[in-house]
Amino acid sequence: MIHHTAIISESANIGNNVSIGPYCVIGDNVTIGDNSTLKSHVVIEGHTTIGKDNLFFPFAAIGQLTQDLKYKHEPTFLIIGDRNTFRENTTIHRSTSPDTPTTIGNDNLFLCYAHVAHDCVIGNHCIFSNNGSLAGHVVVEDHVIISGLSGVHQFCRIGAHSIVGGFTKVVQDIPPFTIADGNPASVRAINQIGLQRRGFTSDEIAFLRRAYKRLFFNKKKNLTEAIEDTKQADCATSPHVQQLIAFLEKSERGVTR
Repeated sequence: MIHHTAIISESANIGNNVSIGPYCVIGDNVTIGDNSTLKSHVVIEGHTTIGKDNLFFPFAAIGQLTQDLKYKHEPTFLIIGDRNTFRENTTIHRSTSPDTPTTIGNDNLFLCYAHVAHDCVIGNHCIFSNNGSLAGHVVVEDHVIISGLSGVHQFCRIGAHSIVGGFTKVVQDIPPFTIADGNPASVRAINQIGLQRRGFTSDEIAFLRRAYKRLFFNKKKNLTEAIEDTKQADCATSPHVQQLIAFLEKSERGVTR
């Protein structure tokens, strides 16, 4: 299961049934979980812990040193869950600080040239299209799609069940359940098709649409006023609308509208 040209550190911890193809390099302190596959020319370094059933395509560079100039050469970390796929030339960097590891959840798909920078936190069931890139300290919640050639500014949050359109420039938080597109990004609509595919009922989507109109369609009110107005509406009884409001109220970078 390990090609004779692969270079593997003696301190690496390789699980059962792991396949490591030609010219892969596995560095010190790397842990790879059971049933994972490295096709060829994959490089994994640093204090990187990888779960089970992950798939790495050629030239993926995983656990590389942070590009943050504040880095002080202390040990820092990358934690990857289960059943993720990393296509060709994906780059995932470990954290700048040992206290905030770069973290990737389960069942995510990273297409060619996707980039996740230091200290990012990625949830579950996300898709990064080709050249979708995150700067440092970005949080991406569950079931998010980052479309091709899109870039996300550091410290932004991307809310659950949202889509970032292709070529989009994200400089503020993207609310959950929405479609954001443009340069700079603006919120265009509720992600109705995506929500339907994930089992949201027509009533749940209708509540979100009503909240969306109050929060984002009426530009005469600032966000604080729009949130207070939405809290008084019937749609505020929906748990998903409550989740949306809570996300907006926690924003530190500001919210894309």
